[in-house]
Amino acid sequence: MKHVDQLGCVLVAVVVGAACSSGPKHAVTQPSTPPPATSTSGSATGAGPCASAPASGASGGADVLVPGDIPDNQAYVMYQSTTDGYRLSVPEGWARTESTGVVTFSDKFNSIRVQVTRSPSAPSIASVQSADVPAVAASTPCFQGGNVTAVTRTAGAAILITYRANSPADRVTGKVVRQDVERYEFWQAGKLAVVTLASPQGSDNVDPWKRVTDSFAWGP
Repeated sequence: MKHVDQLGCVLVAVVVGAACSSGPKHAVTQPSTPPPATSTSGSATGAGPCASAPASGASGGADVLVPGDIPDNQAYVMYQSTTDGYRLSVPEGWARTESTGVVTFSDKFNSIRVQVTRSPSAPSIASVQSADVPAVAASTPCFQGGNVTAVTRTAGAAILITYRANSPADRVTGKVVRQDVERYEFWQAGKLAVVTLASPQGSDNVDPWKRVTDSFAWGP
């Protein structure tokens, strides 16, 4: 009986010791990876889940075109607004729609939108961050903020907002894609021109968008 009692004590000691040694291991937690940025306005606009980035074709290729890449040989034409007093070079052949103070040029999921309003003072990084970014976020499906910076174009200083968002649904297919968006704010003599350029996420349109925004000019 004494042998059995001693064996029982040994087993209890082993079990208790194992439990004590394993306790701290279970208590240690690894830092979690922060979740990716999510929409701040998708539900407010009724857009539903945020769209995924468009497929970029076969992987591993050196120069794979993403849907939305504007060709290097794209021709451009000058658009002039006599009503709002500006001109802008846009890709030839893109569809144009107009309403009061707003004109949009589009091709599939690429678009250039220009809106002119009255503004008593020029925008600044601070004013855009405090007022314009929240307004854009509240009215944009699946808005994901980027940066607000001061840039210089041929027309002068401008404030640039970069962000990602869902595109409007295609009128025929209903398809929605994720877009990279650049929003430029130009100001002169009480007028504010907002030039917004959007492409499917991952499109390489750095040069075309630079060409378009550099072509913006006030006056006839």
